Amino acid sequence: MSDEIVRPLLASDVPMLVAASTAAGRLFAEHGILLPEDDPAATIAEADDVLVADLPSAGPVGFAATTVLDGDCHLAELAVHPAYGRRGIGGSLLRATIDRARRRGFGRVSLTTFADLPFNAPWYAHRGFRVLAERDHGPELAAQRLLEIEAGITVAPRVVMVHDLR
Repeated sequence: MSDEIVRPLLASDVPMLVAASTAAGRLFAEHGILLPEDDPAATIAEADDVLVADLPSAGPVGFAATTVLDGDCHLAELAVHPAYGRRGIGGSLLRATIDRARRRGFGRVSLTTFADLPFNAPWYAHRGFRVLAERDHGPELAAQRLLEIEAGITVAPRVVMVHDLR
C-alpha cells in the first residue's frame, strides 16, 4: 500500500496533475493506442469534484475527476503519474471516489474506458465495475460516448462501466 493522502483539489495542484495526466497518457502509446491531444487542465476545471493523491515525498501525483451524467457520478479521468505507478495509488483514488459518491447519495459510478487494456476495463472489473450495455446508457452518457467518438478517442474498443453503490 502506498503512503499517499487522498484529498480535495487545491488550485496549486493543477500543474503537477496536468503533468501526471500527460505522462500517464503516454502509456497508451506503449500499447499501440495513439490518442488525440487532450487538455487535462480543462478536464480538471470542468469537473464537479477532483480528488488528489498527494505523496508526502513528491506532492500531487494523481487525481480522479468526476462529473454527473444521468444523475450518476461519472469518473471523467483517473490518472497517476507512471513514475508512481503500481503502488496502489490508482486504487486508493478509485476507492475514495466510490466512497465520496456513496456519501453524496449517488446510486452508481460510471466511466468509459478501453475494453482490452489491462490497466483499463479489466482493472476496473477487478474493482467491482461491470460493463453497461449500450441500450442502458442514459442520454447524457450516450452524448459523452458520441463526444469521445468525435474526438477520435475510440481508436480501440471502448466500453461504459458502472459500479453500483446500493
